[in-house]
Amino acid sequence: MSSLDMIEAAARRLQGHARRTPLLGSPFLDDIAGRRVLVKPECLQHTGSFKFRGGWSALSALDPATRARGVIAFSSGNHAQGVTLAAKLHGVPAVIVMPSDAPRIKVENTRAYGAEVVLYDRASGDRDAIGAQLAAERGLTLIKPYDEPQVIAGQGTCGLEIAEQTAELGIDQAEVLIPCGGGGLTAGVALALETKAPGLRVRPVEPEGFDDVARSLQSGRIERNPRLSGSLCDAIITPSPGELTFPIMQRLCGPGLVVSEEDALRAMALAFTRLKIVIEPGGAVALAAALFHPASTAGDTVIAVASGGNADSGLFRQALETHA
Repeated sequence: MSSLDMIEAAARRLQGHARRTPLLGSPFLDDIAGRRVLVKPECLQHTGSFKFRGGWSALSALDPATRARGVIAFSSGNHAQGVTLAAKLHGVPAVIVMPSDAPRIKVENTRAYGAEVVLYDRASGDRDAIGAQLAAERGLTLIKPYDEPQVIAGQGTCGLEIAEQTAELGIDQAEVLIPCGGGGLTAGVALALETKAPGLRVRPVEPEGFDDVARSLQSGRIERNPRLSGSLCDAIITPSPGELTFPIMQRLCGPGLVVSEEDALRAMALAFTRLKIVIEPGGAVALAAALFHPASTAGDTVIAVASGGNADSGLFRQALETHA
């Protein structure tokens, strides 16, 4: 199980490899939300998302002989790119199992980083079974996207940075909104903040129709999504919370928040016009909750993680044309 010690060890291994992303603010966004809004732009991280943190953490923790045989991962794109770049920088092969409806830019980028990409049908295929079979056949180590202690620890380094940055700004009370799929980033950040900034409370944010984490936190047991495709927020669409991540979220997080795809597109446009950053729909849901659902959060300050920026150009253009 991941712990603060593991997160701090991951931070040491990531030093000099991952970017320390800033906290950004804009008075225009503050006016919309009616309170101070700070954005943690993990879209500026290597490969365009926080997933590089977990990918590097997991690979760098492997025994060198095991790592040399190569790794395999399954992902709609951001975990794929994070693991692939980490593998490339370690000089080892990577095989990535991706849904056939993943955004083209994510498939192309994953191949460009040097991975062998294996496509499957998200609705009818079983990515876990495909990944397990390939791992067994080729002697590869499976790097899970969220239910892996070293991945959670790597994502938790984002929380260490938030704790340091809010302390520098004199902020000791705030809600931290995080786009949530399987819960690796949410759980990791919550673990880091539990000790380093206990006045900051994590809130997972999901798109409408794919709110398994919010429903799970409400019911007290792991709930599943009725469908696994059909959302612009592909980066955070998972079957259910992770077996490892859910207990952490259940213990440390506040209630989940749910936003519409339209809210996510509006947040994408505002992030570009006011902060000059590019966020993909799944990465924009936390900012959407902060801006358009102010009654759902408490306090004078809200922190929104912009978890990824790998948006297809056509979709990004749609967001700007409709909402900018």
